[in-house]
Amino acid sequence: MRHALAQHIGVLRRMFAAPLAGFLNILVIGIALSLPAGMYVLLQNAQGQVAQLSGTPQISLFMSMDAKADDVDRLRKKLDQYPGIERVEFVDRAQALEQLKQSTGLGDVVGGLNQNPLPEAFIVYPKPDEAKALEALRGELAKLPKVELAQLDSAWAYKLEALLKFGRMVVLILASLLSLALIAITFNTIRLQILTQRDEIEVAKLIGATNGFIRRPFLYFGAMQGLLGGIMAYFIITLSLMLLNHQLDALSQLYASQFVLNSLSLGDSLTLLLFSMYLGWLGAWLSVARHLSQIEPH
Repeated sequence: MRHALAQHIGVLRRMFAAPLAGFLNILVIGIALSLPAGMYVLLQNAQGQVAQLSGTPQISLFMSMDAKADDVDRLRKKLDQYPGIERVEFVDRAQALEQLKQSTGLGDVVGGLNQNPLPEAFIVYPKPDEAKALEALRGELAKLPKVELAQLDSAWAYKLEALLKFGRMVVLILASLLSLALIAITFNTIRLQILTQRDEIEVAKLIGATNGFIRRPFLYFGAMQGLLGGIMAYFIITLSLMLLNHQLDALSQLYASQFVLNSLSLGDSLTLLLFSMYLGWLGAWLSVARHLSQIEPH
């Protein structure tokens, strides 16, 4: 117990022996971690907004102007037979014209028309599925008799979802590359620590210290440096989101809406800290395994 406590104290002493260099290492780690983690937070917020705005996907089927009542009935029966459709809502021409008057405020203009220019329409509510399946369903429905146009109302949301998936892949690649960079930083830092304490390590081996005993404080050092880098990344992300939310507040007021960027959740924050700690430990372990074996007492 005393040996473990002494090793922890020794690690802290080495970290604060050169405070500027140690702070710069932690700052570099924090900035490197905050880049993919910050992009992840932005993607999570964007995904939440897309889910709110897109709502339930709909396919609007506009019939030809010459469609008769029999055509409408036949189309309704065919739509009821599709396994990918959850329910169907019919909108007749008069109802569509009335909705146009109320939604646009152009009642006088619409009322002055000689005839109703709007066609009969069906609003199709597909069962929840992938965007590709919905697009395929829209293509099939567009080929039905007397269907002039089939429009997927939430197509933009699915295109944006595909873009978000691409963004998540970018974040994953960036996080992987920066993780390798952080391991390299810790690897080099521990290498310098080992070279600096070469004489102490040789003396420790002469009096019977095992490699595990010598290795342990360096692993603590790497893990502690990674943890502090993760804490630095958390504060960088939090401060950045506070500044962005301040600007978004003014923008939201102009558009009479409310949009706030949420920070990392508790689970994501713990994952960030544990992951950064693991990267520091891994970099230290690789460095110690590489260089400690080369030091033997004369």
